Amino acid sequence: MKRLWAPWRLEYIKGEKDAECFLCRGIAREQDREDLIVRRGRLCGVIMNRYPYNNGHLMVFPYRHVHDMCETTPEEQAEMMTLMNACIAVLRRLLNPEGINVGINLGKAAGAGLEEHVHMHIVPRWVGDTNFMAVMDDTKVIPQALDELWMALREAMDAL
Repeated sequence: MKRLWAPWRLEYIKGEKDAECFLCRGIAREQDREDLIVRRGRLCGVIMNRYPYNNGHLMVFPYRHVHDMCETTPEEQAEMMTLMNACIAVLRRLLNPEGINVGINLGKAAGAGLEEHVHMHIVPRWVGDTNFMAVMDDTKVIPQALDELWMALREAMDAL
């Protein structure tokens, strides 16, 4: 029997859940590498998902702590879309995905892990990336270290 160890997941699974919003904390702290923030806009930012569905899983979010897209301003919405397009361009160039999922989960029933602060998911996809590991063992194989990918994403975003 073979085993694949993903010890970084245990921290999230067993760890105490922060009462503070990690998106708001990241923007306030200005420690982008540690907080995995790859782009800061005027009203919105881009952060890597610390517990990604796939390599390169990014999230775009408004700086204001609002729980629903209906509460965002037209300016925030426009910047979120602009950042989404930048993310897609960078992911295509760096990771060469065969597809990309983009989505916003509003509410727990819709799959939101962080209901209080609206954010958009951008997930690169490859044919076969949902394989026996995820189906049989609830395990996801992520082929690249977060810090290594952060460097590449940050450089690519800065180059835009």
